Amino acid sequence: MKSTYKRMNPAVFRALAVALLLVAGGGAPADVARMDDPATGPYRDGPPPPDGLAILPPPPVPGSARDRADKAAFLATRQLAGTPRWRLASEDVDSDAFAHFACALDLQLDSRTVPALTHLLDRAGTAAVVDPVKRHYHRPRPYLRWRGPICQPRTAHLAQNGDYPSGHAAGGWMESAILAELAPDRATWLLARGRAFGESRMICGAHSRSAVEAGWLAGGAALAALHGSPAFRADMEAARRELVVLRRSAPRADPARCATERAALGQSIPGYP
Repeated sequence: MKSTYKRMNPAVFRALAVALLLVAGGGAPADVARMDDPATGPYRDGPPPPDGLAILPPPPVPGSARDRADKAAFLATRQLAGTPRWRLASEDVDSDAFAHFACALDLQLDSRTVPALTHLLDRAGTAAVVDPVKRHYHRPRPYLRWRGPICQPRTAHLAQNGDYPSGHAAGGWMESAILAELAPDRATWLLARGRAFGESRMICGAHSRSAVEAGWLAGGAALAALHGSPAFRADMEAARRELVVLRRSAPRADPARCATERAALGQSIPGYP
């Protein structure tokens, strides 16, 4: 399953692919065509995506009370390095929704067992709301401003991709809300895990507190707009029917793993809220 929050911007992807095609002199790559395929690409049959710059508050001004709160949260959460909650934050860097929502949904799923749900999550994304805001503010990530360990590699891509808002927090919140609609009896657990997924980005040190909070807002805004897409609504119903059947037969989530996750999520977060 492709990530809903680490996926390359479609326009950028197409431009790069076409450039490579011209250099190579070959035919049109199938995956470039699929980006514009209304049945497989991002949902575009509804209204335009919400304007993230109009919806989200601006990031904290350097030296302001909010900025100082971001710094305090970053420095305090460095205390979690090496703990179970830190390890969970590291696992949350990778974007397999079926893995990080398994305990909340109490199901072991994968892309082969739930093709309709995989298709839905692959198409639903937050980039149209998040990316313009990131580009506009280009706020440095907290570990570039303050000293301390982070839970993932310090790559050039990570450093160049702005802090505000958190795309991981936006995508995780969107996925948790989609799953909560499809399995409303598990909504409390799913939405709590979606919140914790965003908090993992702050614990990891890859995003500031304010960026995570803005990510949750961006994820909710993106999902609200998706409901205006007939194709999205149709895919939701297909995934709902699929999940009803699978919930009768799919294996439950691993109890030992879920106990470990519950223990990690039960740790208090220094400096937050």
